[in-house]
Amino acid sequence: MSVTQVPLRPLKRGTMAKFWIGILALVGAAFVLAWTGAGAMRGTNTDSGISIRVVEDGKGDPIRAMDGAIIEYEGRLLDGTVFDSTEGRGPAAMIPSQVIPGFGEALQQMREGGSYRVRIPSALAYGATGTPDGKIPPNSDLVFDITIRQVVRDAALMMGGQQPQRRPAN
Repeated sequence: MSVTQVPLRPLKRGTMAKFWIGILALVGAAFVLAWTGAGAMRGTNTDSGISIRVVEDGKGDPIRAMDGAIIEYEGRLLDGTVFDSTEGRGPAAMIPSQVIPGFGEALQQMREGGSYRVRIPSALAYGATGTPDGKIPPNSDLVFDITIRQVVRDAALMMGGQQPQRRPAN
């Protein structure tokens, strides 16, 4: 009986280094592709620091400060605690000029039929005081999921300056 041996050639100098450089290049390319592809998921930030992510784009012109918006929303703290929602109550009427500054600013970036996720910094929400009922603690950033059902142009003028029926987080 004989045993046949296959000689293994030694690797050329630098082969392993080239292998690892190739692996790192692939990982880097995958990261860049994922980062650019997820751009829509990150949303945009306003100059004041509000983050708005379009979940489903709406149609028409953006809401203006004196327009009314019939919306459905859910407001949460960063830990996920829901502090206010239209679920079970039906849509709420909002006028951007008559709600907390961050919510009003965010509404003015939205269009009828659209759905959005918004993060409002505490300075544009309830600030250092929070809400009197304690549902929103001091210095809390807020997250809202908002769907714009209908836009009523110049609704504040039609109401004669009256406050809307419901505001988020009250």
